[in-house]
Amino acid sequence: MAADGGPATAALDEALKPFQERASEAEIRIAKLEALLYNKDDLSRGSEATSSAVKDLRSKLDAATAECLTEKEKNKKLIMENEKLQYRMTHLIRAIKEAESR
Repeated sequence: MAADGGPATAALDEALKPFQERASEAEIRIAKLEALLYNKDDLSRGSEATSSAVKDLRSKLDAATAECLTEKEKNKKLIMENEKLQYRMTHLIRAIKEAESR
């Protein structure tokens, strides 16, 4: 074997290559995040925009929720009315059949 480790070292280096690439990419992402954290002006502007977007989404969600509840109430009333009409139809059909049989 050679002094540099030979084929075993080359195989180990090749096996570790994907992990080294991932570690390098992670270090780049961490550096970007750290830069964002230390740049308070950008962060505060970003958080204001995010806060505004969240408020907007929350108001839209509240409106949609209220509309959904209204529709559910309408649905309940229609279901009850439908059940009443079906009950009446059943009795009317029964009354017609009894009248025809006489």
